[in-house]
Amino acid sequence: MISKLFRQVKKHRFAAGVFLFIIAGMGYWGYGKIFNSDGVIRYATAKVQNGTLIVSITGSGQVSAFNQVDIKPKASGEITVVYAKSGQEVDAGAVLAAIDSSDAERAVRDAETSLETAKLELDKILEPLDELTLLQAENSLVQAQESKQKAEDNLKKAYEDGFNTVANAFLNLPAVMTGLYDMLFSSDSGLGGGNQWNIDFYANAVKNYDEKAMQYKADTSDKYQTARAAYDKNFDNYKLTSRFSERTVIESLISETYDTAKRIAEAVKSANNLIQFYQDKFTERGLKPQALSNTHLASLNSYTGTTNSYLSSLLSAERSIQDYKESIVSAERSIEEKTLSLAKIKEGPDDLDIRAKKITIRQKEDAFTTAKQALANHYVRAPFAGVIAKVNGKKGDTASAGTAVATLVTKQKIAEVSLNEIDVAKIKTGQKATLTFDAVPDLTLTGQVAEVDAVGTVSQGVVTYTVKIGFDTQDDRVKTAMSVSAAIITEAKPNVLLVPNSAVKSQGGLSYVEVPDESDAVLAATDPNGAVFRNSLRRQPVEIGTTSDEFTEIVNGLKEGDVIVTRTIQSNTVQPTQQQSGGLRIPGLPGGGGGGRGGGPR
Repeated sequence: MISKLFRQVKKHRFAAGVFLFIIAGMGYWGYGKIFNSDGVIRYATAKVQNGTLIVSITGSGQVSAFNQVDIKPKASGEITVVYAKSGQEVDAGAVLAAIDSSDAERAVRDAETSLETAKLELDKILEPLDELTLLQAENSLVQAQESKQKAEDNLKKAYEDGFNTVANAFLNLPAVMTGLYDMLFSSDSGLGGGNQWNIDFYANAVKNYDEKAMQYKADTSDKYQTARAAYDKNFDNYKLTSRFSERTVIESLISETYDTAKRIAEAVKSANNLIQFYQDKFTERGLKPQALSNTHLASLNSYTGTTNSYLSSLLSAERSIQDYKESIVSAERSIEEKTLSLAKIKEGPDDLDIRAKKITIRQKEDAFTTAKQALANHYVRAPFAGVIAKVNGKKGDTASAGTAVATLVTKQKIAEVSLNEIDVAKIKTGQKATLTFDAVPDLTLTGQVAEVDAVGTVSQGVVTYTVKIGFDTQDDRVKTAMSVSAAIITEAKPNVLLVPNSAVKSQGGLSYVEVPDESDAVLAATDPNGAVFRNSLRRQPVEIGTTSDEFTEIVNGLKEGDVIVTRTIQSNTVQPTQQQSGGLRIPGLPGGGGGGRGGGPR
């Protein structure tokens, strides 16, 4: 067969040549049409748009017809009422149970009162000055001044009273000191006479019975000598002081006299201890103490009363002086405060006061909003419409964020999609989502996140979490177990400049887009097969913000309507004579020059 074909070709060489030439020409023409080698670079372009950037996280999963959600409260406390019943159909937002909210209600009332008070305070300082307020401020200042004057008068009297108390003390204390001296250091015949002092008699009379007698004697002698020295010095100072002396001198004299009286009282007490010890030891042995000892004890009791009286009077004088000094200081501070307050009232509120009050109001409003939200959390609501499958709580139970109050089965379809641990951290209940289905390609539904798994599933070292999305509307074409793809919206930024992601490039850590010059930009949309530019493209530095799957936010560097290059459609090799130098230009970026590209028609 092949041999026959060659014989036919040899017989018709000319016809075969013509046929082959035609076939080659058609092939060349077809190749040219298919692979257009016009030697130019064509670009796809777009305009910078102002719109809303939707950032979403995508995931895939299956449709579930009988998904159930455990309804957990956001507040803890005792359940006061349960409205839900098994099998009951409920609407989205229906109250299923209530938790004791008495504390939360009180917090709302307090926050509301505090907010109202803050508003009234602002209104008050914004009111014009009235005569009553001014008069009250002036009267308050006068009262403070009068209080100071009264305290000064009282202090003056306290010094007078204190000096009088000292003077009275030195009318009686000398007699005490003299009587005490005679009682201890004279030789009374009533105690047996002899050459020994009374103090020695009392000690020697019982020392053989108890050695403590000598200790009492020594203590009495020492206390008397101490009291004597203090008394003599004090008395000398008293004689040098008058009612016209400096207040500090009088104050020091009062304190010194108090100390002297206390030492005299101690000496009297020690003498009383010695004589009483003498009587006790005699009585223990059936002996009769000297009668004069009873006289001495009676005198000592009188001395004790005298010293105690002056101790109390002198201490009271010291305390009065100190109290009135403090009253004067307090009155002076009050006068300064009232003076500044009066001046401020006359000047009226300043901007700082008004701003401070407004800030306080905003803080109180935030606190009020927070309190109302906390109160709302005490009511357990259905996140979507469905059927109550099970009620887990009853009145009187304690509810917490980790305990389900009821189980809600959705009437509507729910999509269960799996997300990785990075994406799931951005997902919250209530976020909107769009759903598409492989089996129904022309259908797109909306929904919202109903539940996010708290515990992930580990498979081959990869952690995934199931996110349940409730449908906003139902479609009979969607069946259980169908494959579903979900795009969960995590962020929406309205009124921002957007460009396709393919238009943004980076170099040296900086971002840029490629833009034509103004004349080329006008021609950018005229060729459906791609724009051909006469001039070199320019690199425009940009500052980018958030990026979605399709678009990138431009924060700075472009304006709405600017033409940018999104991609290169065709970039064929051309003749060297058709190349132009200069490359891409980008101010502020490294590598602004570079190799040439095919130039368009001039």
